[in-house]
Amino acid sequence: MDESLYPGEQDHVLIIEDDERLADLTRDYLQANGFRVTLEADGARGVERILALQPDLVILDLMLPGEDGLSICRRVRGDYPGPILMLTARTDDMDQVLGLEMGADDYVPKPVQPRVLLARMRALLRRAESAEAAAEPRLTFGNLEIDSATREAWLDRERIDLTSAEFDLLWLLASNAGRVLTREEIFSQLRGIKYDGQDRSIDVRVSRIRPKIGDDPNQPHRIKTVRSKGYLFVRES
Repeated sequence: MDESLYPGEQDHVLIIEDDERLADLTRDYLQANGFRVTLEADGARGVERILALQPDLVILDLMLPGEDGLSICRRVRGDYPGPILMLTARTDDMDQVLGLEMGADDYVPKPVQPRVLLARMRALLRRAESAEAAAEPRLTFGNLEIDSATREAWLDRERIDLTSAEFDLLWLLASNAGRVLTREEIFSQLRGIKYDGQDRSIDVRVSRIRPKIGDDPNQPHRIKTVRSKGYLFVRES
């Protein structure tokens, strides 16, 4: 374990990675780009470290000694609201889908390209900041309320358990209620990258959000799939 302390307001990044060389290289690169970085190599300490430090962003390897990244992600999601970026095997789509289902906000394949990692991190941090600074902080659709200032949503006045990525997608769709958002637009807004036509992460998140906001997954009335285009959040009268 290694911690590098900086004065000021740098974003604090916790890297949970047992590959010492990769962790050190990533730390050095991020420090050179203005981040404060903490390293943790033991998956068994991952949950404790995330909850104790409450970093601005977590970089979490999928395969770890002690406890794997999927389990860590699932266990912290109720008490850690910040973004989690998962490191996954390059060709294993199932790992990526499982990571998103467990609450990860994004993923970067190994071997890690530093500039890609940095771009994804900045996109995740910008998302959180832009939601907090939204001009219209609360939206109401019947029994559903969504508040960008607190980054919380309620159904029938009961708080909904949403991951950071799920909230960002819900807010984006709801704040554009009545307009079809293409997958290209969604990817550009949420991840800062172009849609490659293959990535299923948005579809996975929509499928997780629907039951949480009282939508029927088989016949959704709030978030509708528009074939060959994208998604439509229906504005209720």
